Amino acid sequence: MQYRNDKSGEKLSILGFGCMRFAKKNGRIDMGAAEKQLLEAYHAGVNYYDSAYIYGGSEAAIGEIFERNRMREKIHIATKLPQYLISSRSAIDRFFNEELSRLRTDYVDYYLMHHLTDVAMWEKLKSIGIMEWIAEKKASGTIRNIGFSYHGNTDNFIKILNDFDWDICQVQYNYFDEFSQAGADGVKAAAAKGIPVVIMEPLRGGKLVNMLPEKAKQIMKDSGRNWSPAEWGLRWLYNQPEVTVVLSGMNSLEMVQENCRTASEASASHLTEDDFAILTEVIKAIRETEKVGCTGCRYCMPCPKGVDIPGTFAAYNAMFIESKTQGRFQYAQTVGLTKEPSFASQCVGCGKCEKHCPQGLPIREKLKEADKALRPLPYKIGIDIARKFMFRKTK
Repeated sequence: MQYRNDKSGEKLSILGFGCMRFAKKNGRIDMGAAEKQLLEAYHAGVNYYDSAYIYGGSEAAIGEIFERNRMREKIHIATKLPQYLISSRSAIDRFFNEELSRLRTDYVDYYLMHHLTDVAMWEKLKSIGIMEWIAEKKASGTIRNIGFSYHGNTDNFIKILNDFDWDICQVQYNYFDEFSQAGADGVKAAAAKGIPVVIMEPLRGGKLVNMLPEKAKQIMKDSGRNWSPAEWGLRWLYNQPEVTVVLSGMNSLEMVQENCRTASEASASHLTEDDFAILTEVIKAIRETEKVGCTGCRYCMPCPKGVDIPGTFAAYNAMFIESKTQGRFQYAQTVGLTKEPSFASQCVGCGKCEKHCPQGLPIREKLKEADKALRPLPYKIGIDIARKFMFRKTK
């Protein structure tokens, strides 16, 4: 296992165990299987374990397993404050104390503000005293490092990044999403400030393994590298020195073993020009299944009316690369649930974006098409309800 340092010099395994996707048995986490997988990873050198309040049963499961195997002082636990459920200072303590109880610990190594998508969410937390609360918890040692996980656009990520002295951040990032969400610019901005970057969805929840087009799989097979699709995805991330930890939601011993082997072999800057050329061809093969040939370059931005053009097209394409449900969820998450919404329906047809698009896309036409597909009536209602809840006034 290889390691990279956090801000304090603590060594973190470059492979982290994402504890959201444990195998289930009769609707509950299969504790026997989870324990075997966690111990397999631990003995291979994995020391970073990521959970969250809303990962059903996850915190309690790892708390029990780590306690029984007397591992707590030998590993790092990361979990998250469900900020979308918070409206008062007392609620912060209530959720945090519940998490400590579930985890059977009296401190958290890395505590993240979960699922920020907009500066407004961070500002809401500040208005109810989160900065003072963090200072108290860090002074007492109950929280050792503070951070945030993020699912919005690059601009908002960098604003949040620069607004506080963060110890760590977590973003979605992979070879297909290089320019989506926080993107490469966000990863580099965090690294430039010395903030460790933890990667989630390195394989898009397995989609870059299980749902790759046959053409893409064949390109990888013909490369001569003898790497699995998962290994290609992880190696692309490990190749970047700006990346500190890559999370994998491992739920089989075989997956743990393969990912640990990759993390013991791959290092920064180990990929060749030929390797990058292979991945470029793989991306092209995936994009052949897309509805809009948007590369996420963002030359069309900013939109005068606030439309998140690349975010809209990324979600629209996900409907066809992955599933309708995934694309619509992605649209709600990254475009709809920001304080100032950036829906495609806000387009007034000025055409400014099309003048700057290197691909010459008919952006105005495709935005109308995308919004209709991404926001059928039930989703419009659901997003409206979620917005009212998330952006309600704090007490």
